[in-house]
Amino acid sequence: MIQKAVLEQLYVHDKLSMMQISQTLTCSPHKVGYWMMKYDIERRSISDAVYEKSNPNGDPFKMKGITSQDDAFLLGMGIGLYWGEGNKRNKHPVRLGNTDPVIIKMFIKFLVDICGIRKDKLRFNLQILSDIEPAKALEYWVEELDEPKEKFNKITVTTARSIGTYRYKNQTGVSTVCFHNYKLRDIIVGLCRDSSVG
Repeated sequence: MIQKAVLEQLYVHDKLSMMQISQTLTCSPHKVGYWMMKYDIERRSISDAVYEKSNPNGDPFKMKGITSQDDAFLLGMGIGLYWGEGNKRNKHPVRLGNTDPVIIKMFIKFLVDICGIRKDKLRFNLQILSDIEPAKALEYWVEELDEPKEKFNKITVTTARSIGTYRYKNQTGVSTVCFHNYKLRDIIVGLCRDSSVG
């Protein structure tokens, strides 16, 4: 028999997997599973287990309480930008792209100041047309965003076309700021939905 308090300590509080618990208690994983079911201890989903393994110290973000008009403005700005320009289909990363570095910088400020993420955890993508020089476009975004080249992933190049309004195209491409965390993404999308019905 495994005591309920022991299972709760190891599984719920220490975040050990069932396999790790079985190794710690020198019993089979089946036995651990049996007693967890007997005590009605809710099992983590696979995605939650992977998330906790990737973030052993807890969430890599901490939403700030709104204590000033500046905070409220920045929260509203971040939600508005994500609602209009953010990626809402992919359920894993927080991702927002634009041709204007001012918009990207404002969203970064929202992520850092309101969502409490570390700026060094941000990554960037760059998409350009095939008649734009990649090195020149990258240099532009590195300078405008004040971010090192190492934080930019491989540049995506799309074939240029010469019809329609192509002559008015952006000369430096689209930069996308990314933070890979589905919990934060769900919070931001939830705030967007709340704002749309409020």
